Amino acid sequence: LANLLQGLNSSDSAVEEEAIAETERRLREEGASREEEEESRTVVNRTIINTSVRAFPSEIKAGHGSGGFLAALEKDAKERAQRRRRNEQLANALKEKGNEAFREGDFALAIQRYTEGLEKLRDKEELYTNRAQAYLKLHEYEKAISDCEWALKCNKNCLKAYFLMGKAHLALQHFSESRQCYEKMLQIDPQKENLFKDCVNRANLEEERVRGEERAAREVQAGNAAAVSIQELLQRIHTPGQDILGSTRAIRRLAEAVNSCECAGQTLFRTNNGFSILGKEPVRGALCAERKSPAEVELCVSLLLLWQAACAGNEENQRLLLAQLEVSSQLPELLSSGAHEIQRETLALISLCSESQSGRRLLARQDLTSRLQMLMGLVKSTDEEADGALSIPEELLESHFPLSEGLAHTDVQFARGLVVIFPSLAVFQGCSRQASTALTRLCADAEVRAQLAQSRECWQACLDGCSGGSSPESSQGVLAVLGLMMKLLLESNGTIQDFAVPISGRCLALLSHQDGRIVTGALGVLSRVLPASPSAVEEAVKGGVVKKMLNFLKVAGQLTSSYAIKTLSICTKSSRQAQEELVKWDKRFQVLLKLLESENELIVGNAAFCLSQGLLVPGAATSLLDSNVVLLLLKQAGGDAQRTSVQENSAIALGRLCKAEPRHIPQLRKLNGFAILNSAMKYVHSG
Repeated sequence: LANLLQGLNSSDSAVEEEAIAETERRLREEGASREEEEESRTVVNRTIINTSVRAFPSEIKAGHGSGGFLAALEKDAKERAQRRRRNEQLANALKEKGNEAFREGDFALAIQRYTEGLEKLRDKEELYTNRAQAYLKLHEYEKAISDCEWALKCNKNCLKAYFLMGKAHLALQHFSESRQCYEKMLQIDPQKENLFKDCVNRANLEEERVRGEERAAREVQAGNAAAVSIQELLQRIHTPGQDILGSTRAIRRLAEAVNSCECAGQTLFRTNNGFSILGKEPVRGALCAERKSPAEVELCVSLLLLWQAACAGNEENQRLLLAQLEVSSQLPELLSSGAHEIQRETLALISLCSESQSGRRLLARQDLTSRLQMLMGLVKSTDEEADGALSIPEELLESHFPLSEGLAHTDVQFARGLVVIFPSLAVFQGCSRQASTALTRLCADAEVRAQLAQSRECWQACLDGCSGGSSPESSQGVLAVLGLMMKLLLESNGTIQDFAVPISGRCLALLSHQDGRIVTGALGVLSRVLPASPSAVEEAVKGGVVKKMLNFLKVAGQLTSSYAIKTLSICTKSSRQAQEELVKWDKRFQVLLKLLESENELIVGNAAFCLSQGLLVPGAATSLLDSNVVLLLLKQAGGDAQRTSVQENSAIALGRLCKAEPRHIPQLRKLNGFAILNSAMKYVHSG
């Protein structure tokens, strides 16, 4: 078109005539049906010239020239834009009617409305994806895939199209194609990583289910004794008229058969309606009985053992079990049962299901409020029951909830309510591993963590928990509470600021503990709580924190040193007294200079910062004459550390060093360091 316009505007009459002839030829080739085709053409063909202006070539010949050509183009463009706006309005109206039908569950009508909308506007991707979603509801997966492909022709980065196409391929058991669709989603939007993981996990689980059923069928065909036994035992249990003792024996044998047949046994149990035995008598009666007889207790224990065998490591079986209304309603009742054996096996089942992400999600949908009350009662019982009870909350609260859902109110109540356990350290004695896990993972979810971090009762309980004795049991409790506080201190709020002084004081007291793990934990908490309160920094400096940190930095390992140097940098940043004590207790900055050679960038960056703060003290820079400080700082300031704070803090320290003591400049010049120093001046001025 540009070439044609240029030819029409040419001063050369021959060129102009050739351009007019070419225009006429193109218009003739387009044919007389262009008007009808134009209304249904997709976005990739919008630049086709409308040939409905029949008089256009003759107008040019009559002397209108390029002016008439451009006027006709403009008129055509306006008409096309008007038609598109009108069609888009109609298509949007039909889309809304389709959406309304979809919400009401009339998927066939929804498809009809979306189709009518596409007749008005062929390049509207939402109509394709919405119709694909309706096709999915009607199990017309091939049509859904086709619509997704059309949506991608309209927009190659349409996330919804890839998502729905992945679901359709999964329903058709095209597992590889399904995962490829989800991978495309992640490529388009890396922030959808959680959704991607969830989708891929579903695809993997479905493939595992299908492959498992194929293996189980082969086991039966091969005459595997355990496989055949599972089918026979399930038939016997389903037979009406079974007494309670016979059912108990059959269930016990069934659990053994499932265990002996491994994965195929779990699959055969599921495919032969094994979970439906819950609705059969006498199983149902025993499970629901308020006051259970010894025979009913034995049957319930046998049933729980069977469920454990069927669900261990099998997420599909866990889903089917926990999705049953009878199980959902009876789990809390079994937990509160007066029979110790039932409580123990129920806790074992819940703990087993909580090992997987999908299992944790399913458990999180149960009645958590009532379960909390039961667990609170259990931790006051025997040590064995307390062990089991404490192994549950950490699993449930580690759950990853679906996108845009977050935690329900009852889930947060459950997490917050668990705080009342903390003051009673006797609960954790004899079950240190479970207690530590429960406490340190309690705040794995951001919403739960934020709720707990605002609770004054929680922080008071943590303070009380840090005052235990020196026995191994008490030490485990202290370690658990320190781990919890490390997670809580990822938050920032007024409650933390209020408790910062007593928390830092308790941590300073723990620095003399004989258990090195507690010392490291206390340093970690100290490094996170001090930034919350200037008063806490002031009290810590008065309590000799600078000297203590320097002592740790002389002998401690990398983790302890990283906490100690961070604490020291926080104190020297805002406290003049801390800066002066640093100069006083670290003669010629020997400790800090050694840390500048560390391979840990976090330690190097904080060491350079502490050095720059110490150099604000008069005479500090002079004490470094005849040292290798200039070389060390130049090396770090001009290095390629991943953390930019290493270069920045080293440059600031280098600038302050030469500014406070010019006699370092010859060494700087000798090492060709002026270029680095000049580039670092912006940090010196801002620092």
